[in-house]
Amino acid sequence: MFRGFTTPLTGRTEHERTTVASAWAYIRTETGSAAVLLAATLAALIWVNTAPGSYETAWHTHLSIRVGQHGVDLDMRDWVNSGLMTLFFLVVGLEARREFDLGELRDRRRIPLPLLAGICGMVVPVLIYLLVNTGRSSAHGWGAAMSTDTAFALGMLALLGSRFPRRLHTFILTVAVVDDFVALAVIAVAYSDHISWTPLLFGVGVLVVVGIVRRAGVRRGLVYGALGIVAWVAFLHSGVDPLVVGLVFGMMSYAYQASRDDLERATGLFRSFREQPTAELEREARLGIASALSPNDRLQRMWHPWTSYVIVPLFALANAGIAIDGTLLRQAFTSPITLGILLGYGLGKPIAIFGASAISTRLSRGRMRPPVGWGAVLGGGTIAGVGFTVSLLIATLAFHGAQLDQAKIGVLSAVLFAMLATTVVALVIERLPDARRARALLGTAQSVVDLTDPVDPERDHVRGALDAPVTVVEYGDFECPYCGQAEDVVRELLVDFGDVRYVWRHLPLSDVHPHAQLAAQASEVAAREGKFWDMHDLLFEHQDELNPKDLLAYARQLDLDMDAFQKALRSREAKERVLRDVESADTSGVSGTPTFFVNGRRHHGAYDIASLSASVIAARDRVLLVERGEQRGRRRSRRRGEE
Repeated sequence: MFRGFTTPLTGRTEHERTTVASAWAYIRTETGSAAVLLAATLAALIWVNTAPGSYETAWHTHLSIRVGQHGVDLDMRDWVNSGLMTLFFLVVGLEARREFDLGELRDRRRIPLPLLAGICGMVVPVLIYLLVNTGRSSAHGWGAAMSTDTAFALGMLALLGSRFPRRLHTFILTVAVVDDFVALAVIAVAYSDHISWTPLLFGVGVLVVVGIVRRAGVRRGLVYGALGIVAWVAFLHSGVDPLVVGLVFGMMSYAYQASRDDLERATGLFRSFREQPTAELEREARLGIASALSPNDRLQRMWHPWTSYVIVPLFALANAGIAIDGTLLRQAFTSPITLGILLGYGLGKPIAIFGASAISTRLSRGRMRPPVGWGAVLGGGTIAGVGFTVSLLIATLAFHGAQLDQAKIGVLSAVLFAMLATTVVALVIERLPDARRARALLGTAQSVVDLTDPVDPERDHVRGALDAPVTVVEYGDFECPYCGQAEDVVRELLVDFGDVRYVWRHLPLSDVHPHAQLAAQASEVAAREGKFWDMHDLLFEHQDELNPKDLLAYARQLDLDMDAFQKALRSREAKERVLRDVESADTSGVSGTPTFFVNGRRHHGAYDIASLSASVIAARDRVLLVERGEQRGRRRSRRRGEE
């Protein structure tokens, strides 16, 4: 039997490439920040309704930073809205770049749908707002009715838990990124002051220099920080909102996987420091480890928690304050500003996102479809009606006085409405029969395949039914303690699910596990006599005893041909068989163990039984839905042929 373990499996190893910058980590951070954002909003409302004078005095306090004759003089609210929020849009740009390089959008065929959904999800609410405000001076505030708040939207979806599939989070995140791009363009063009061309051209020139420096391979944060500050000041003096600087910097930061070569080099540098702990070797080791990660990863790790837990809540504290009384509420809910914002978000967002997705799917004859079912798309459309951060930002630019208060009431009301509407959608879907509920949530779209080397039963080592609808592939290392822990989970998974086949592929991390390569070769030699899985199990039972003498003892225990085993153990053929698995791991972006794929899709997060079971169930349901869809299509084709 395998040794038990008491600590929860987090899925993070010394070589785990999934960092907090991954999409799911991004979602988890946004989820936590939603609660902080809500608390900051409530704090602003309490503050302004108990001490309105101190609230306005605090945020109208001026802070000047000057160097000689030049400098920046803004009040505290503007420092938050135009200064700190630049970092928020930096993180938006980083996540957009990551989705484009590593996420769903790396399959470029998937870009048009969220692009259309995002644009329509802004245009339709704006049209509704303009319709309500036709012929009024308040029509110029149309920008306050269009942008989704990513933190609130993803946070609300997380609160609903398993009622919606995880892919809906990614879909809405992608739509929200498009949303933020367009919103920032609207701020820069429609809600900026009179444009001064000299500082604007200077700021654009600085951004060009940043691009040149990045292409030259410069990775010094101080260089980019200094250029970013110069560009920000230039855009501020030009009259164009400097938030655009953050977005451009984020989009310039490429995302890529940490390669095994870089990780092995970092391991070597750390070992050198371990043997000779000098300041010079410490610096080399630190830089080597940092260079293994993409700038996108490192910047998200640095700034995403700050923007989620400090900057955006501070923005809410500075802008959500509104003195509420009966008179204001009566005026607000008869005001075209409040009604335009509320109807734009509450009706326009779900109609636009669902309608754009449905029309695109129909016109493309199914080639372009959302990654989730139509019930989930509707839930995504309703939760996209949460407009807060950018909406309040535009409202503060477009309105003043009573009109600004009415706009704030509309934004806050839209948040509540979106939460209630999404909850209703989730409860209705939950009451559907199992088959219809699965179809409503998962849909029939094909997944993006992360596993580049398909499973081949003639070559791969397989446990379970060969024709099982779900295939779980693990890249593992016999000496890796995390793989030993995961082995118990895999066995439980195979017992719980009779329709799963499990595939083992080798990824010996020789730089940290000196016996892993030879152990992998021993299992391949045992496979020649049909005893791969027997050797596999023995090696995991004795992970701390994998030297050559131990491997020979295990071969005797399995009654293998000892002469042939010893000869083949270090043979070229055994090494090449392991190397084929290692090469397939490299092409699939795998650099750590254990790494799991479920039906070709990379499993992110923990590898405990609950997480892996959820992935298996979702994959199985999706396969069944696709098969049923194909059967219906064949039946329709036959009926047309008979007619």
